[in-house]
Amino acid sequence: MAEIKDPENTIVMELKNGTVMIELLPDIAPKHCERMKELARAGAYDNVVFHRVIEGFMAQTGDVANGNAEKDFNLGRAGTGSSDLPDLPAEFSGIPHDRGTLGAARSQNPNSANSQFFINFGDNHFLNRQYTVYGRVISGMEHVDAITRGEPPANPDRMISVKVASDA
Repeated sequence: MAEIKDPENTIVMELKNGTVMIELLPDIAPKHCERMKELARAGAYDNVVFHRVIEGFMAQTGDVANGNAEKDFNLGRAGTGSSDLPDLPAEFSGIPHDRGTLGAARSQNPNSANSQFFINFGDNHFLNRQYTVYGRVISGMEHVDAITRGEPPANPDRMISVKVASDA
């Protein structure tokens, strides 16, 4: 486990193989960080599947409307939904999409990010300044690397629980 420097801006994600710690970057993308904490505190991310997992690229999750494996789950619709909260404005920065960074998933509209996010498996610099980076994995990346691949995976892995470290 990594040392937690700022528990209020650290996410603790439980996956089937272990714990992933994510350091949020509120100085870079304050609105995206606040949204993730709000949804985590509401339990909205618990049991949400990784619906799009591409080898060498990224693992995407966070569809709180259609991706909860325990509530009204529809694998065919996972990835099409968001939260009931308004979409977020883009918070693009010079932070590169390196391995382990957290990016906000969105539609073609740069201001359409809501609840979905992805974790980069590798350096994906072609995404730089086009998708908001708002966190980075500080421990447990091996558990992210073990997420079942597919678009969507036949039997998708899920985030068992997602919490803010200061609440855990």
